[in-house]
Amino acid sequence: MELLRDRSAEFKAAGMQPFGISRDSPWTHVAWTQALDLNFPLLSDWNGDATRAFGVAYEHRGLRDVSARSAFLIDTAGIVRAAWRYEPADLPNLDQILEAAKELD
Repeated sequence: MELLRDRSAEFKAAGMQPFGISRDSPWTHVAWTQALDLNFPLLSDWNGDATRAFGVAYEHRGLRDVSARSAFLIDTAGIVRAAWRYEPADLPNLDQILEAAKELD
């Protein structure tokens, strides 16, 4: 989250609005936003609808519909133009995502 926060100006310069989304509750997101001084919205997928719809659900230690660490590039029409999936310990490659966004122009 901190990487996205620190590079949010680059995303906005590329015409992108970054969002974070997780299965955490909206109240947890308020705490994360304050604790990390985030400058982009966090969305709650509390019921897992987005996790299942984007095809990133998996089972982890007996918990179903855990969200895999993922990044999506969605255009203004709501069309997913690119998607990346990462291992839990890996961070999204923000350079790759920015480059993909610039190629959409």
